[in-house]
Amino acid sequence: MNTAYTGEKKNLSFWQIFNMCFGFFGIQFGWSLQMGNMSAIYEFLGAKPEDIPGLWLAAPMTGLIVQPIIGYLSDRTWHPKLGRRRPFFLIGAIFSSALLFVMPNSSSVWMAAGVLWILDSSINVTMEPFRAFVADNLNEKQRSFGFSMQSMFIGLASFIAGYLPQLLVNWFGVSRDKINGTIPQNILLSFYIGAAVFFVAVMYTILRSKEYPPSENSNINQESKGSIFTEITDSIKNMPVQMKRLALVNFITWPGLFLMWFYYSTGVATQLFHGDPITNSTAFTMGLEHANTTSAILNLVTFGFSFTLSFWVGLLGKKYTHALCLFIGGIGLISVFYITNVNYLFISMGLVGIAWASILSMPYSMLAGFIPEQKMGIYMGIFNFFIVLPEIIASLFFGKIMTQYLDNNRLLAVLIGGCLLIFASIICVTIIKEEKTT
Repeated sequence: MNTAYTGEKKNLSFWQIFNMCFGFFGIQFGWSLQMGNMSAIYEFLGAKPEDIPGLWLAAPMTGLIVQPIIGYLSDRTWHPKLGRRRPFFLIGAIFSSALLFVMPNSSSVWMAAGVLWILDSSINVTMEPFRAFVADNLNEKQRSFGFSMQSMFIGLASFIAGYLPQLLVNWFGVSRDKINGTIPQNILLSFYIGAAVFFVAVMYTILRSKEYPPSENSNINQESKGSIFTEITDSIKNMPVQMKRLALVNFITWPGLFLMWFYYSTGVATQLFHGDPITNSTAFTMGLEHANTTSAILNLVTFGFSFTLSFWVGLLGKKYTHALCLFIGGIGLISVFYITNVNYLFISMGLVGIAWASILSMPYSMLAGFIPEQKMGIYMGIFNFFIVLPEIIASLFFGKIMTQYLDNNRLLAVLIGGCLLIFASIICVTIIKEEKTT
């Protein structure tokens, strides 16, 4: 495709959509290793529980800055061979893969935090255009399936990445001992494998996918009417009404997930396995492995449930499907606080997996038809503001809440996250309307 495209988008085959979305498998593989192990890496390097939210600040700050800029630039990019979004896939994959090698070799808390800033920036360069990539290339009828396919790959990659550290120990005899007194060997090797998977999967999508060339009225063929910051500001002011509604639901949903990522794995390791990263690191590592294994089940459920989303949407509609999934996920997180038998965590995380499948696809499916085609990238980046802004708030203030009100009880923080998911489900039913696209 090397001429301007102005006609209707044709239905793509299953394998064409598969090729478009497979890169998300690699992105999520690397991201899941980071999300599942970053708090533990900080604690291995000497961080305290109240320090963890602030040390996670890199993720939302880079997303807030990078995503709308990359969206703006990718809307205005056209490379004769790589197209509009794929140049950003390539650049991000190179840097992300390299930094996944560096992260587990950090020698101090502040080195790990610094690497996380650069790593998250690189992952955002790759990840942000992927949402627009699906919306660009699929017609309205196939977009829900395309976003569900992304959810399927996210669930599968997260399942494998979550189980990987324990698999390396049980199947391949890799040691849990610390390397140079800092990071266990099985976690170190998991990051190395993740770096390779990230790069190979993204390259597969780059090489096996095509994009529609810009139409005559696209941003690529128009002179810019203002600076990038003016364009972003104007786009924020003129957000579609449906986007504003979905933004509020996201703003309440994502802090619940962040609290899970902040404290679930280390909460299981300390409060259910009675480990300590300094004085009883073996029990702590075993607790982390069990938490990551249950998180892997979460993502296995996400993988399987993603195939059924089209059925539930047809039965209930998009907003009721999303609201019900959020409610179920909230029950799962709340139940973690009351569990004494660690095997029941598989059930709790399975319930969260149902919510995760919907969170990864339904908001984008509800949103895509309301966004101008020529601004798909920038609006997808702006929409992610309402994911990263609550994380910034949690990162800045939840450390004080942990020490002053929760007595550093990590699993109580997870319970609060579950309550937020249930609240988001109620808001979703209340304010989201099933509108016809215009």
